[in-house]
Amino acid sequence: MSMSRRFAAELIGTFWLVFGGCGTAVISAGFPKVGVGLLGVALAFGLTLLTMAFTIGSISGCHINPAVTIGLWAGKRFPANEVLPYIIAQVIGGILASTVLYVIASGAAGFDVSAGFAANGYGDHSPGGYSLGAAFVAEVVLTFMFLIVILGSTDKRVPAGFAPIPIGLVLTLIHLISIPITNTSVNPARSTGPALFVGGWALSQLWLFWVAPIAGAAIGGFFYNWLGVEEVTASK
Repeated sequence: MSMSRRFAAELIGTFWLVFGGCGTAVISAGFPKVGVGLLGVALAFGLTLLTMAFTIGSISGCHINPAVTIGLWAGKRFPANEVLPYIIAQVIGGILASTVLYVIASGAAGFDVSAGFAANGYGDHSPGGYSLGAAFVAEVVLTFMFLIVILGSTDKRVPAGFAPIPIGLVLTLIHLISIPITNTSVNPARSTGPALFVGGWALSQLWLFWVAPIAGAAIGGFFYNWLGVEEVTASK
């Protein structure tokens, strides 16, 4: 598959993830009487990833997350020379999704982007008031586990065709755990789009939602590669 087609797939996949997940948080989570709440937002992120994994997995692998791309490289599942084009596509997709979401959300009376716009944060901007240290640890650990599930469910020794299900479910679980901590990132592209619109504090804290997910993903990739190699060696 050509890079241009994979680039387009990653862009549209990230667009759908950010628009579906953040859109649910901004538009539907607190809607009077029928708001979907934390559980609904968690499911939205999981469902967007699951649907895209089935849709574009055969085209680009459905990374739709810079941390995942780097984690797959660390796990020796992805070539280094293709990492940057994938990340560029993902960031563009996240920004486009946030732009469309802003246009829609601003059509409601009383909309105020300073209320958060699903941006990620810590300290005073954490939904539960969690510190920078707590946010950093949560994002590293959760992205680490995200990569372990992704690499394990797509391992060639596992029956093919089912990977999107555990991957979508683990992203749902990750959100159930960490929405109160950071509003859940584990994805720098998902964090970048909303932060550009909120500005100020969201941009000043954006560094954490690049550094921590990438660190967790890289550790996960290296660890699973070691784990898998050891398992193969032991079975011989």
